[in-house]
Amino acid sequence: MNSIWTAEQPIVSIRDVYKSYGPVTVLNGVSMDVMKGEVICIIGPSGSGKSTLLRCINALVGINRGSIRVEGQEVHEANVDKRELRKKVGMVFQSFNLFPHKTALQNVMMAPIHVLKQRPDEVEERARKLLKKVRLDGKEGAYPGELSGGQQQRVAIARSLAMNPAAMLFDEVTASLDPETVKEVLVTIRELAEDGMTCILVTHEMGFAREVSDHVYFTDRGVIVEHGPPEKILHLTTSSRRWGMRYGPTATAIESVSASRKSGSFESVGARTRITTSRAARSNSFPSSIRRLPLTVGTTGRSLLSSS
Repeated sequence: MNSIWTAEQPIVSIRDVYKSYGPVTVLNGVSMDVMKGEVICIIGPSGSGKSTLLRCINALVGINRGSIRVEGQEVHEANVDKRELRKKVGMVFQSFNLFPHKTALQNVMMAPIHVLKQRPDEVEERARKLLKKVRLDGKEGAYPGELSGGQQQRVAIARSLAMNPAAMLFDEVTASLDPETVKEVLVTIRELAEDGMTCILVTHEMGFAREVSDHVYFTDRGVIVEHGPPEKILHLTTSSRRWGMRYGPTATAIESVSASRKSGSFESVGARTRITTSRAARSNSFPSSIRRLPLTVGTTGRSLLSSS
């Protein structure tokens, strides 16, 4: 059953969601709300249900019980139009999934032409603007095999944006990239967030999560262990030590960020930003030389500031 949705209500509402594969429970009573324009980061160790949750939001995976609504539409109703749902919610995966025999421009244009039935000339104009938005102008005629991993991932982001979605899901989109190309992709996502796009990200980039997110969820074994503003979740040194014994690499990253602040590598910006709640204020509080880069790469929590 659908309800009338307004912008004052959550654009994505998840209530008491359970998902199992045979005897293995992947999601165990997960609930969260995402408001329009918010950026939500989901962190946690591998196997904690992060990616499965994103796939449930987009109806790529069914749920056993619970409720997921997107703009008031119950996602897992038997009669839901999944094509209409995926017009509202774009998704970018770890693997780029580009058509290798199509150019970057053609990859971006395909869905609006074949799914939305839009005029090719109008779609091409918009596709070129989107490629420019993700800093790939001049690469319109390049094939995926001629592009770096980071460039291919940015084509995939432009392809999702071409459907004009209300929200974007990012599933560990930097996991298969080297540190240099990670920066390219994270900067693109940060610019989308600053433009007001609703984003839900599964990520291991702790510094990026701190800078860009409005709310962070820490998951393990299918449950939400902790959630709150990034300055609370990512700065809990005592809790991160406790998490480290149970939750592995993600807790190590949290610990590394906290430790690097204490050692002074973050001191110049940490004192001014640790209690900031506004995403724009957090981003603008960084020196310009630092603001151009994500703060950490990967689950080791290695600081990029040490190389700047």
